[in-house]
Amino acid sequence: MMNIFKCFTLLIAVFLLVSTVSAQENSLTSGKAEKVTDGFKFTEGPYWHADGYLLFSDIPANTIYKWTPGSAKSDIFIKPSGNSNGIAMDSEGRLVLAQHEGKISALNGEHQMVVLAESFKGKRLNSPNDLTIASDGTIYFTDPPFGVDEEEKELMFSGVYMLDEEGSPQLLFDGFETPNGIVLNEDESKIYVNDTRSGDIMVFEVASDGTFENPESFASVGASIDSGAADGMVVDRQGRLYSTGPGGLFVFSPEGQQLEKIELPDRATNMGWGGPENRTLYITTPSAIYRLEMTAEGVNN
Repeated sequence: MMNIFKCFTLLIAVFLLVSTVSAQENSLTSGKAEKVTDGFKFTEGPYWHADGYLLFSDIPANTIYKWTPGSAKSDIFIKPSGNSNGIAMDSEGRLVLAQHEGKISALNGEHQMVVLAESFKGKRLNSPNDLTIASDGTIYFTDPPFGVDEEEKELMFSGVYMLDEEGSPQLLFDGFETPNGIVLNEDESKIYVNDTRSGDIMVFEVASDGTFENPESFASVGASIDSGAADGMVVDRQGRLYSTGPGGLFVFSPEGQQLEKIELPDRATNMGWGGPENRTLYITTPSAIYRLEMTAEGVNN
């Protein structure tokens, strides 16, 4: 009987070892998250610039910082930033900002703010949070209520919008209480939007005119808790979707199956691809920026 018990215990140990090795081999990470710069109030919106540096927002500090690999220090890139959150680059090479002060703005060559949108049907936007830009210049952005006081709200819903060359926001979806992360897939045929409070992720097909159609429930990272929530999202060349969530980063197949959960030393708020081969995830947390080397190659919209 004792021999049978020992054999059973040995089999379990071997199974656990094989499972651990297999999980490590299948992981999309090629190392552990490394802190590269810290000392901030609440960072968001990481954007890797083609010139080899990282930009990111510190929302309460009203500042966009610039970090260059090899340095532990980050420099002020622009202040005030309009309490910027998401950062992207448009087809004209301008940095476009989602600003909690209720605007979508672009930075011209002199780092001056050019307001692209600040209202919908005559009412001020809530607090634009994140954005993704299509190759034709169409800007898609989320507008939750995180940065606006209840008594100052003019819109009684939280929308997802498109902003085309005409310059007027068009409401595409208002079914989320707190829409947050938004990202196009590589061929721009689909767009993903998540909701911070519920953790749900929706996927939409992008119609020929840029609007949304055929909404579907894609996946969920679970409801918001202290260790994290649905927030920033990215995609890779294989069509996988990455989303922040409770306890780390969640990775989903193109069909919505969870493939991996990447644990992190701190609560992730957003992420962006970068590095010379676009195989590095730069991850924002409340007080610091982390770098995580990946085996996958990222897609930047």
